[in-house]
This record gives sequence, C-alpha cells and structure tokens, in this order.
Amino acid sequence: MKRIESPSNERFRALVALAGSARDRRREGLSVIEGAHLLAAYLARHGAPRQLFLPARTAAELDAASRPGVAEIAALVARAGVEPLVLADRLFAQASQVENGPGPIAIVDTPRPALPQRLVDDAVYLDRVQDPGNVGSVLRTCAAVGVGRVIASPGTAFCWSPKVLRAAMGAHFHLDIHEGVTAAELLSRLAVEAVATAADAPAQLYQADLRAPRVWLLGNEGQGLEASLLAAPGVRRLSIPQTDAVESLNVGVAAAVCLYEQLRQRSAAREADSITRSQRSASC
Repeated sequence: MKRIESPSNERFRALVALAGSARDRRREGLSVIEGAHLLAAYLARHGAPRQLFLPARTAAELDAASRPGVAEIAALVARAGVEPLVLADRLFAQASQVENGPGPIAIVDTPRPALPQRLVDDAVYLDRVQDPGNVGSVLRTCAAVGVGRVIASPGTAFCWSPKVLRAAMGAHFHLDIHEGVTAAELLSRLAVEAVATAADAPAQLYQADLRAPRVWLLGNEGQGLEASLLAAPGVRRLSIPQTDAVESLNVGVAAAVCLYEQLRQRSAAREADSITRSQRSASC
C-alpha cells in the first residue's frame, strides 16, 4: 500500500478539498464517506469506490486484525477491490470528520438516479430544509418506514454532505435521492396526492386515510413551505395534534410522526386483510 506522509501530496490535498467543500462535491459529482458502516452500505448497492484512504495506525493492523473492528475494515477493503492509500495519522486526522476514527475514508461517485416523469409512489419532498441534521433524520426515517424516494429543492442542505451522511447512518444507500428539484417541477410530475402539514389545517393527521401512495411536503425550519406548494391545487393540508406549549414541531420529528402513522395504517390494513382471507378460507 502506498503511504502518504506529506501534506503537499496531490491526492491528499484533493481529498481535503473535497471533504471541505460542498461546491466542489457538487461540481465533480463526488462524495466523501467515512467509516465501515457507510462503506459497507455503499459497496452493497453501488460497487467500488474511486479511492480509499486508511490511517497508518489502522493499516498496520490489517494483517493481524487483532483490534475490534479492524477485521471488518480488512474485509471491506478486500471487497472494495481498490488499493487503499495510507495516510500518516496526522494527515488522516485533518481529512477525517470523526475524532480518532479508524477509517476508512472513501471518495465515491454521488448516485444520481433519474427523477421519474410521473411520481406514482411514496416520496418526501424537502423544501429548503437547511439543517444537515434534520435532512439526515428525514432520510433515516424514510429508509426505516420503506419510503424509497426523497426529493430536495434548491436551498435544501446538500444530501451528500458529510454531516448529512453521518446523521442518516447509511440510509442514503436505501433511497433514490434527487436534488435541485423546484416546486414547479415537482408539481408537474405529481400523479398521487401531495400532503403538507399545517397547524391551522382543518383535518388532523390521525383522521386521514393514509393507505394510498403520496408525496409528503416538508418545509423550511423557519419559513415553512413555499407558498406555491401550499396553494397548489390538490395539495392536502393536515395538522399534527399538539399542545400550545410550542409553536411547531421540528421538521425531522414532524416527518417521523407522519411517516410512522402512514406505516401504522398500512400495517393494520394488511393485517385486517390477512385475517379476512383466513376466515374465508376456513369457511370454505
């Protein structure tokens, strides 16, 4: 394995620049992921990364793999099929987002799935959601409940930033993520109901039938949804019950409440259908 000791090394400088600049990542179509969990998830869905980096302390242990976690890293490096570059520990610390992290760090092609011409399945639309932690939380919830598509507007935090990647804990690699989609483009492709949450909505979430596919509209932390989305024909508004103690819910919490209520209703419907079919079979 090639070792890099100098901070002036071209590959090291490129890694640091990419890790620190969302503009560079967007322009080059590349992302930086770190840690065994994220690398394993990427390999399972997208294949080999472009480059791998390990700290010298981890590389020295790969053959023996005596420390917990090193055997997992050794297996992932073998699966990746990419010769890792070994960074001096002080250099790895400059590139890493994790204090004393064992690596690996990988440069990968950012997945760019095509947005369907007609949106007919479940999805979540993030309208200028700016906090990376909130974006990551929504992505993680979507993966947990089986909503496989997330669409982000211009002005939403870059979904493939290191902070969002860490917050989502691998959810990215179970989702189709589309960025830079305007409200007008979203509305032009809708073939299912769109639902927005609003405190003054006449109907409550728990009164709504959420069994059919839909697109959930989630707005900016301070300003809420863009006016054109709220006013668009066919957009349904629902309120989430709460006390007067707070003005509104965090967008990540609101997303979880809505998506889990949707999952609950669908699970209950499937269970009821299963019981009905069993009763019919028994009566024959």
